[in-house]
Amino acid sequence: MKIDRLLAIVVLLVGKRQVQAKELADMFEVSVRTIYRDIETINQAGIPIVTSQGAGGGISIMERFRLENKLLSADELAAISTALESVSSTYTSFHHGTALEKIRLLVPKEEMSQFRQKTEKWFFDISSWGESSALKEKMQLLHQAIDSANLVSFTYVNREGRTGKRLVEPHTLVLKARNWYLYAFSHEKQAFRFFKLLRMKDVSALPDTYQRREVHLGDLPWEKTWHRPDNMTDITLLVNPSGESMARECFGVEALTYENGRCTASVSYPEDDWLYGFLLQFGTRIEILHPPHIREKVKDLAKQIVNVYET
Repeated sequence: MKIDRLLAIVVLLVGKRQVQAKELADMFEVSVRTIYRDIETINQAGIPIVTSQGAGGGISIMERFRLENKLLSADELAAISTALESVSSTYTSFHHGTALEKIRLLVPKEEMSQFRQKTEKWFFDISSWGESSALKEKMQLLHQAIDSANLVSFTYVNREGRTGKRLVEPHTLVLKARNWYLYAFSHEKQAFRFFKLLRMKDVSALPDTYQRREVHLGDLPWEKTWHRPDNMTDITLLVNPSGESMARECFGVEALTYENGRCTASVSYPEDDWLYGFLLQFGTRIEILHPPHIREKVKDLAKQIVNVYET
């Protein structure tokens, strides 16, 4: 996108005294003529760029307007670099790589050794063990569809195992609880929906385009759908001593109540197959006290599991 390239050029010029137009053209895979048009656009935006011809010439920001490299501290630059490296563990993107290079250009050479030490102190590998290349290819396709505002179609398998075709306007890729999701406007539901990438297959970007809708990602709209009052079921659990540690980790200490030597947990979740599986993972560490129908459902599922292993 042009705006990304313009911003990148400004950042590069902040970190370098001077750069060749050919160097910029090669970096962004455009023509030298396009670079000079970009420079004119940056000038019109109020950032004075000067060009000089001949040996030792190039493009630079006028000295008296040069931005201070200390606009971001070394620790802040290291934190951004670490975050980009970590995201790249599960999502390979050309933009992440070039962004890292731009950040490193802001670090003076004499401070590079200390900068690398800061960035190598932490690494958050958010990828799954043995993560398949198919997931990364799917993410790359969706990433490009979002950039170009192309409709996307795919076959989706929901929690209940029902399969159906979907036509959506892709808006945002979301990493939630170690899983990737697509937040998109569903043409079928005429509303935004959350789609787990692992449940999507036959994903394709269509030539038809859409007008991006206004979303406020800072409000975490998918959380509001999850916690919608009519979507929640109140559950009371008896927590056995062997399960208290696990219950604290999963529910939080605020959900636990101690009375007459017993520990109970009061929680609220949407009721579906995910909930039954979630409760079953506790094994004998918990007992469902309320509501009765969920207690019966989990008991029946446990019996079915036993039958599978007894036959």
